[in-house]
Amino acid sequence: MYAKQPKKLLIVNILDILRRYSDENHRLSQREIGDLLRSRYGMTADRKAIKRNLMDLVEFGLGVEYTEIARTTSDPRTGELAENTILTEFYLVREFTDGELRLLIDGLLFSRHLPHSQCRELVEKLEELSSVYFRSRVGHIAPMPEDRTDNRQLFLNIELLDEAICRNRKVSFHYLEYRTDKQQHLRTRSDGSVREYVVTPYQMAAREGKYYLICNHDSHDNVANYRLDRICDLEVLNESARPFSSLTGTDGRPLDLAEYMRRHVYMYASGDCRARLRIASFLVSDMIDLFGMDIAFSDEDDNGVTATVFANEMSVEQFAKSFAPHVTVLEPEDLRDRVKGMLERALEGYQ
Repeated sequence: MYAKQPKKLLIVNILDILRRYSDENHRLSQREIGDLLRSRYGMTADRKAIKRNLMDLVEFGLGVEYTEIARTTSDPRTGELAENTILTEFYLVREFTDGELRLLIDGLLFSRHLPHSQCRELVEKLEELSSVYFRSRVGHIAPMPEDRTDNRQLFLNIELLDEAICRNRKVSFHYLEYRTDKQQHLRTRSDGSVREYVVTPYQMAAREGKYYLICNHDSHDNVANYRLDRICDLEVLNESARPFSSLTGTDGRPLDLAEYMRRHVYMYASGDCRARLRIASFLVSDMIDLFGMDIAFSDEDDNGVTATVFANEMSVEQFAKSFAPHVTVLEPEDLRDRVKGMLERALEGYQ
C-alpha cells in the first residue's frame, strides 16, 4: 500500500489507477476507482471529486474512455421522475494492444544479440505499458534462453554508432570472439597484439536474431559486416566517413538497405553475382524466404525447377551447401566448381 497521499495528487493517482488496473476488457466504475484510491493510495475522495478529475483527464486528451448510461430516478420529496446520466466503465486506451506487446516481447526473448539482464529490463518496461492483467500472463511467455551475449556495451555501441552515422564519422573498435574455453576474447593478430578495427559505419540491421553493423574497413574497398554484440571499446573518430557510393560493386549508388539485406541473406561480405540454380520444387518457398521475390523460375518439370537470382555470392554458396543434394549450381562456373569441390572434400571425411 502507498503512503497517505495529499489531495493535490488525486488526479495523478486516478490516472495511475487507470494505467495499472484498466483496459478495454477491464473497466472501472467511479466506486471501484474510489475503493482503489483507499486501498492502494491511502486516499479518500467523494464521488463528485472523482468524477471531476476523470472529466479533466478526458478533456486533457489522455485517452480515457467511458460509457454513459441513462437512468431514471424519482425525487424522494416530490416523487417527480427525472432522467440523468451516469458515467461509468472508465478505462485507459493503450498505445499498444496486448497482442502487439506480446509480439515485441517475443522479439526480445528470441533475439540473441541482447545481454540477458538488459533484455529482462526491456521486457519489464514493455510490461509496464499495459495493465496488471497483461503482466499476470507474462509467465506464459517462453523464458529467455541462456545462450545469449554477455557484452554489456551493446546499447552504448548503438548510441555511438548512431552518432557516428549522423555526423559522417569513422569509428574504431575491438572485436570479440569465442574460443574453446567458451569465453569471449579480444581478437588478436598473429603476433598476439590486439587487433583494432577502423571502419566507416553505414547502417545497423537485424538478421536471424543477430544485430549487424554494415560498414567499410579502412584497408578494403568493399562492404563488411560485423556483429554488433561482439564489438567493444568503440570510439567515434574525428575522421570523415568514406561515402558508400565509392566502394567496389556499388555502381556509385548510396546504400539501399532493403536491397542489401535481400542479397546478403547470411550477412556475408563477398561480392554479388547472377546465379542460376537447379532446385527441387519443394525448395521454392525456402528460396523465396531467403532471397525475396526477385527470382526468375523456369524449366519446371517433375524433377525440379531452374531459379535465377542476383545475390551475394557467398550467400548463394551457403544456400547450395545447406540444401545439398537438392540444389545444383549451374552458373557461374567458378561458383559451381567451388561448391562441387567443397562437397567432394566433405564426402572424403566420411570415407
